[in-house]
Amino acid sequence: MSQTFTDIIPADSLFGKLRAQAPDAWQSYVCHDFIKQLGNGTLPEASFKHYLIQDYLFLIQFARAYALAVYKAEDLKAMRQFSGTVHAILDMEMSLHLEFCQNWGLTEADIISEPEARACVTYTRYVLDRGMQGDVVDLQVALMPCMVGYAEIANRLMASSDTVLDGNPYRAWIEMYASEEFQDVAKAEIDLLDHTAAKRGGDARIEGLTETFAMASRLEADFWQMGLDLAK
Repeated sequence: MSQTFTDIIPADSLFGKLRAQAPDAWQSYVCHDFIKQLGNGTLPEASFKHYLIQDYLFLIQFARAYALAVYKAEDLKAMRQFSGTVHAILDMEMSLHLEFCQNWGLTEADIISEPEARACVTYTRYVLDRGMQGDVVDLQVALMPCMVGYAEIANRLMASSDTVLDGNPYRAWIEMYASEEFQDVAKAEIDLLDHTAAKRGGDARIEGLTETFAMASRLEADFWQMGLDLAK
């Protein structure tokens, strides 16, 4: 299957500029072997289960980070949008994860009893550290490769001739992130970064923000690699 790839990231947005500044780090994340195997249905079940468990634990920490963004925000528009993301993570995305986990024989009690993998700890605490040390823009740039990257990954998979949906055990995962609802959330995040960065001199800080963006993208790639490695 394949269709035209839809790039939701405007080149002139701050996020688009950051992606252009760190292409290798971004490609290592959105074109990882874990994703390719997930797309064609060959990803080992053990890899996906490891990923599902750790991604649930990851979301707990990301909800904390978005709550920190509410505190760091400087206007009601940003506060409301970050607050909405906290709600979406805790009450929507985590519920969807539990549905996936139930299909793989995992309960919430099973998941939260598992220790966080080093890749999960490293990534989530890096994001929280950037938020504590920096301002709301630093925190957003550390957070956003996750959500926006998943949107791009899903669009890449839907456009790839290598992707197989029929009979693919991971089809629901691909379609969830390719859905109009999730894509709209990712687009809103891109717009919100431009909104907050306008007050905080985002373009003038491109070098430092690129370092944060590249690190977050590499840590995302490490998260995929964890899924492959832990299954071995």
